[in-house]
Amino acid sequence: MMKGTAVFKALGPIDMRNVGRDEMLRWMVFLPLLLALLMRFGWPALVRQLQISYQFDLLPYTTLLMSFLTIGIPAVFGMVIGFLLLDERDEGSLIGLQVTPLSLNNYLIYRLGMPILLTLVLVLVSLPLAGISTFSLGQLVLLALVSAPMAPLLAVFLAAFASNKVQGFALAKGAGTFFVVPLVAYFIEGTWQWVFGLMPTFWAPKLYWLFSDGLPFAWLVGLVGFVYQLLWVYLLARRFNKKLHE
Repeated sequence: MMKGTAVFKALGPIDMRNVGRDEMLRWMVFLPLLLALLMRFGWPALVRQLQISYQFDLLPYTTLLMSFLTIGIPAVFGMVIGFLLLDERDEGSLIGLQVTPLSLNNYLIYRLGMPILLTLVLVLVSLPLAGISTFSLGQLVLLALVSAPMAPLLAVFLAAFASNKVQGFALAKGAGTFFVVPLVAYFIEGTWQWVFGLMPTFWAPKLYWLFSDGLPFAWLVGLVGFVYQLLWVYLLARRFNKKLHE
């Protein structure tokens, strides 16, 4: 049975070739960095232009805009891995794993662990690159940790409920609602805001807002959100595993 680094050495190069072959997946990998650069150089210019042309001040919404990175980055990697899972399931390669040294469980750990690592790195890089937030390293690390589970959550959601890649695209569009709707909570005051916590995509932007406000209990919110998202990943992974054996 293959373990640890052997799985990454075996599957990593294959994934790089698959992503490099697919034009859509290839540009999606670089999307988080492009988005961060756009915020760094485009947002201040847009704020100035609206102030001059329409006397409309966008600065109060800077925190809301920046918090989108905490869900936008994992969404990108979640879709990339989700489509790879769908491709491999359609080709029958996942069933073929049963006669190889690589077990299905180890494969899923690799598949769902990879977007977590990518999200961790890209959140840590993209937020400072965007040049608007001034969080400490500890805050950035916690934000990255709370953002990361959303990537495997989306990936396994697509793989568990889509019958093919075409349905995967449709589901990905629908799932976009769950990544945007929690941002509405930014405009809601009081305890009603926490109703959006039923959506796993609420917790990372909420943590960003708390850090921006300097509230001391932010780490507790991050912990709750991290555990809640992992629970969803576990439940969806079980659903995907069951679908594979139907």
